[in-house]
Amino acid sequence: MGKPSAPSPPDPFATAGAATATNVGTSVANAFLNNTNQNTPTGSLNYDQSGNYQWSDPNTGATYTIPRFTATTTLSPQEQAIQNQNQAAQLNLAGLGNAQSARLPGLLANSVNLGAAPAAGQASTIAGTPGPQTQIDTSGLANASNITKTYGDDPTFSQAGIQQALMGQLQPQLDIQKQQLQQQLADQGIGYGSTAYNNAFTPFNQQENNAWLQAVTGATQQRATEMGIQQQQAGFQNAAQGQAFQQAATQGQFANTAQQAQLQQAEAAFGAQNTARNQWLTEQYAAQNAPINQITSLLSGTQVSNPNFVNTPSNQIPTTDVAGLINNQFNQNMQVYQQQSQNYNSLMGGILGMVGGAAKLGASDRRLKDNINRIATVFAATPTGQKKQLPIYQYNFKADPTNTPHVGPMAQDVEQIDPSAVTEIGGIKHLDHRQVMGSILRAG
Repeated sequence: MGKPSAPSPPDPFATAGAATATNVGTSVANAFLNNTNQNTPTGSLNYDQSGNYQWSDPNTGATYTIPRFTATTTLSPQEQAIQNQNQAAQLNLAGLGNAQSARLPGLLANSVNLGAAPAAGQASTIAGTPGPQTQIDTSGLANASNITKTYGDDPTFSQAGIQQALMGQLQPQLDIQKQQLQQQLADQGIGYGSTAYNNAFTPFNQQENNAWLQAVTGATQQRATEMGIQQQQAGFQNAAQGQAFQQAATQGQFANTAQQAQLQQAEAAFGAQNTARNQWLTEQYAAQNAPINQITSLLSGTQVSNPNFVNTPSNQIPTTDVAGLINNQFNQNMQVYQQQSQNYNSLMGGILGMVGGAAKLGASDRRLKDNINRIATVFAATPTGQKKQLPIYQYNFKADPTNTPHVGPMAQDVEQIDPSAVTEIGGIKHLDHRQVMGSILRAG
């Protein structure tokens, strides 16, 4: 087995040329597939090849013939008759429009006389309307009392004043009773500050405190009564003041309502005047534009109904990826080459390792080996220069308890190629590894 040779890479220009030719052929076939003739009740559509043109590939220089197609629409006899009538009518209308257009220079020479239009509304009639009343006339409130915010400012009618007046009536009587009690205790020989003296004055002090409490309670009740009367008087005054203010506010609101009505009347008159003017201008411009619109309508005419063609199915022939196929084949050949190179290198590495790691003579008799499998064949050169095939095996020695695999030739096979490379010792054939290596290296 000799070392494998790498495959030649594909020529890019030849690959591109093959792809271009395939694409052009596919496009031409698709054009013939998709240019489908159609027939309808209103007409027909036909695709016909009307010529060819030559196209040259700038990369390869190859010339390709590309067909040209012409699409022809033909109306049915009825639609063609309608088309002829429409064209005749359009010709008549065009002539009439041409004659009417001769009037346009004189019509457009005189613009619309705006001086004869009704006058526009005068904004001054609205601007002269009195403004709204924003303040209330308070002159009518002079006869009403001012709003009362406080009351009871007279110290005579204050709670303290009432209390003082009541105590002023009770205090002289309390003082007389106190003097009488003091004199009575003195006549009895009870001294001031003694326990009997203090016990005798306890009921008197309690009576005096009760008199003061009654005076305070009476002053509070009388003060509340007087405050209620003052509040009622203040309420009457405030109600009169509010009623007078409400009357003044109502008069102001009535005045504003009247002014708003006057403003609306003025605005209505202003709008009516402008509406009359706009209506007059619209009529004048319509009279001027009517002849132009008539001529435009005459020149527009009508159109014949074109046949309605269906969307035919688009049939596409897939383009063959020639460049991809060529590159895939090259990649596959490269993978095969890489695998062969890997196998060759592995085989040679095993043989060279076997030879390099052994002595000059090594037992290689087939009878010493077991599990023999032929894995390759190499070309070996004989002493006379002839080339013969030398089988290579994978095996293990029978005497090896570990069954370690080895790669190499058998002494019996080497002996058939070069007997001098085999030596028999004790009935066992041995290989001269250096001579075997020399024969392998000389293999073509």
